[in-house]
Amino acid sequence: MSRVRAVLFDRDGTLVEDVPYNADPDRVRPVAGAHEALALLRRRGIRTGVVTNQSGIARGLLTDADVRRVNHRVDVLLGPFDVWAVCPHGPDDGCHCRKPEPGLILWAAGRVCVAPSECVVVGDIGADVEAARRAGAHGILVPTPETRPEETAGADHVAKDLTTAVRAVLNGPPLGRVLADERTVEAAYDTGGRG
Repeated sequence: MSRVRAVLFDRDGTLVEDVPYNADPDRVRPVAGAHEALALLRRRGIRTGVVTNQSGIARGLLTDADVRRVNHRVDVLLGPFDVWAVCPHGPDDGCHCRKPEPGLILWAAGRVCVAPSECVVVGDIGADVEAARRAGAHGILVPTPETRPEETAGADHVAKDLTTAVRAVLNGPPLGRVLADERTVEAAYDTGGRG
């Protein structure tokens, strides 16, 4: 089984609470378990990154500077991340980076010198896991109340929360459709000498 060398996260609704078209860094709030999940990955030497659609730029609701300020706040609270990839385009712009297209995933994987097959993408909507599939990466859906039922039904791997998603990949790509890991955080840190 190949090793997971990088985990790429969607930003809004996955790492931080979803505030539509957020231009205010003071409104950034990590989701439950985000600190612990990222610490688990970093302790194992797994690279971390953020891949995020920010169509508010194309719609004129945000500026590049607004997105950079919010991303900086996320990095202060949860980072440092090894790579950031942002798509500023709208849904009808025909770009190759906007999820569900694979561009962001492929670019981020290249920046951290990891093959897409050694990456896991964690997100809260179908476009996140579809982008992973198209890029040749593994996708895990962590549903929120905004996730459509058909997105959950169509995902190859589903986890109840961020920490469960991360624990499921610590020793390799995700296995099974519905991921579960009932270990305590302390047990998850115990590598059994495989550190």
